[in-house]
Amino acid sequence: MARKEPRVENVDEKDIQVTSPKEWAAGIPAVYHSLKPAVQHMGAKRALEATFKMNQKDGFDCPSCAWPDPSHRSKFEYCEEGVKAVTWEASPVIIPSEFWAEHSITELRGRTEYWLGMQGRLTEPVYKPAGEDHYRVISWDEAFRIVADKLNGLDSPHEAAFYTSGRTSNEAAFLYQLLVRGFGTNNLPDCSNMCHESSGWAMGQTIGIGKATVTYDDFGKADLIILMGQNPGTNHPRMLTALEECKRNGGSIVAVNPLPEAGMRRYKNPQKVRGIAGKGTELADQFLQIRLGGDMALLQAISKRVLEAEEKNPGTVLDHDFLEKHCEGLADLKEHLVHLDDQTVVEATGLPIEEINELADRYLRAEKVIITWAMGITQQKKAVPTIKEIINLLLLRGNIGKPGAGAAPIRGHSNVQGDRTMGIWEQMPPAFLDALGKEFNFDPPRDHGVDAVETFYKMQEGHIKVFVALGGNLISAISDTQFAEAAMQKTEMTVQISIKLNRSHLITGEEALILPTKGRTEQDIQESGPQFVSVEDTVCVVHASRGNLTPVSQNLLSEPAIVSRLGALVVGDRIDADWEGYEKNYDLIRDHIGRVVDGCDNYNERIRHEGGFVLPNGPRDSRTFPTPTGKAVLTVNDLEAVERPEGTLILQSLRSHDQWNTTIYGHNDRYRGIRGGRHVLFMNAQDITELGLADGQYVDIHGIHHDGAERVLRKFRVVSYPTPKGCVAAYYPEANVLVPMDHVAEGSNTPVSKTVLVRVEPNLDPAHEQAEDFKTRAPA
Repeated sequence: MARKEPRVENVDEKDIQVTSPKEWAAGIPAVYHSLKPAVQHMGAKRALEATFKMNQKDGFDCPSCAWPDPSHRSKFEYCEEGVKAVTWEASPVIIPSEFWAEHSITELRGRTEYWLGMQGRLTEPVYKPAGEDHYRVISWDEAFRIVADKLNGLDSPHEAAFYTSGRTSNEAAFLYQLLVRGFGTNNLPDCSNMCHESSGWAMGQTIGIGKATVTYDDFGKADLIILMGQNPGTNHPRMLTALEECKRNGGSIVAVNPLPEAGMRRYKNPQKVRGIAGKGTELADQFLQIRLGGDMALLQAISKRVLEAEEKNPGTVLDHDFLEKHCEGLADLKEHLVHLDDQTVVEATGLPIEEINELADRYLRAEKVIITWAMGITQQKKAVPTIKEIINLLLLRGNIGKPGAGAAPIRGHSNVQGDRTMGIWEQMPPAFLDALGKEFNFDPPRDHGVDAVETFYKMQEGHIKVFVALGGNLISAISDTQFAEAAMQKTEMTVQISIKLNRSHLITGEEALILPTKGRTEQDIQESGPQFVSVEDTVCVVHASRGNLTPVSQNLLSEPAIVSRLGALVVGDRIDADWEGYEKNYDLIRDHIGRVVDGCDNYNERIRHEGGFVLPNGPRDSRTFPTPTGKAVLTVNDLEAVERPEGTLILQSLRSHDQWNTTIYGHNDRYRGIRGGRHVLFMNAQDITELGLADGQYVDIHGIHHDGAERVLRKFRVVSYPTPKGCVAAYYPEANVLVPMDHVAEGSNTPVSKTVLVRVEPNLDPAHEQAEDFKTRAPA
């Protein structure tokens, strides 16, 4: 395809505009803000080809979130964020060969993530030799040889780490973990380490499985849905349709979140007349604006009220039959919660006791309850015990294993759950490793590998010398940016398998390679004919994904092809693997998956069924719990509120509406009223006054941590916003600078990006005058 000049806005954050936050989500503006850039950047024909195949049974799975698809799908089974993701991936703009000579790595480090992504698709392998500051174009054969020689020359396989992004297909993920374990290590960090690892740990220890116990249809059947620490309007907009269905069927919705989000207030479904000409659907019947870190206290307070209601009316509140047959730990939980006092809960949550009582009453009236959560919960220090409290509350009234009820962690990346099912984990259980070894006639390594956080410590210590990434942008996604970048630069080689340019390509080892790959939207034709891949959504449905767009370059290789060629050179015949055959025919990969992965028997046959198939889920399907005792576990968790010393605030990081994970689509956050900038700090108006600041003022944000290291974000502008008192918010990944590498969730080792202590001070640079007109918000 011919290159078109990338359209890159010149964003001057001095001209940032702030309006009032929106009170509703989606509607005609969502259609406009998704389809206009799609046509602009892809052209009308390519845009239509893409959007009409997205999330269709004969099309490709959306490369953004993992929200499930309904059984009966419309012709427009996509959302604003999904179209933005496809536009970003499928744009015909390509990076020309001369780009690499024109731009040094040092120069490119000064560019923004937005600028880097807008340069176009990567189509040629490039290599940065040791001691040089430029990449240069090389052949595929040379690229594979360089990587294989480096890996095979290491003293130990454990001197390499192999990262995986959640956009990777099941087939590529299975091959990748096979390559890594055939090479001799379990060093398989992945993006789940930074998002829902806490969910997996908590749910695994309580109900025996770390996945959702609901189906798509359960959302429409629920009497009550409690959403905690999530923003569906921006992060998984298609969920709004399922929530609307709940409301239309008579259900209620409660939102628990530090910030009021437009998508939780009112939803204008652009496929319904009421969403275009009417007011749309009011979603949240109750909004609890909780203090950062207060969720655990709230959940314990609701469980205590459930137990008190049972004491007043014995036999009418708890699901005694379910508890006796399927659960253990009730007596210990009762004893523990007796000592919880309301004043502690009020201080931890920042909520009036009346609001807490209202939520308890709603829970007690509802027969079918779903509790759903995302990173607002999983990225807290006490994330694992907080999620255990979610499970406690559900178990008390039998809200697991019946229609319209269950636990629903919402995965934020398209196939992060499927990658884990396929073996992308540094701690896969012995049963999986046994099956893998039997299938490929080798003894897989048994020692646990490193997760994402541990990878950077090992790099810093010099123990990991080669880093290979199958997708993603880990250097921007991980916490403690300065530490992470310094550690990555101590490696001997970094290898990135990527679609577009990002910052991880610029923070390199002594040597570095970028291997370009096809996107999920693109046709994949191999020697045996057209290929498809498969993915797993957040409710355990596994289905096929078939790209339909012409690839932007014939030089691109698919992810399975890249991994297969590396496997042939790095592992070769040390295991019984047909590396050459896997590239030619993905059915061969799926045959292995069917024999190795639990629940995936007859994979090649079942994946071809319309809509795919559902993986078994004991808690959901039969109220069976694969825990050591065979029962679900009610747990006792000690409450620990987040302390805020005088003069400090609690920071959370979040996405803007114009981004997906670390990919920045633009500099606007339409729902929060921000246009033309990202360097803002959302603050409570009372906190602004008490600190002697002003709306629109430039400030420096200082991280506070016991290690004493200086972590500062400079020249951010204060935005008065309805946050809880004492709590502030800034955009990710910019705010990652303030999150120490050892500031992690207990048990899961997930970076804690939702409860970071900071100090805010005026920026003293006289060159930055305060904008008087910034202090008054323009009309929304």
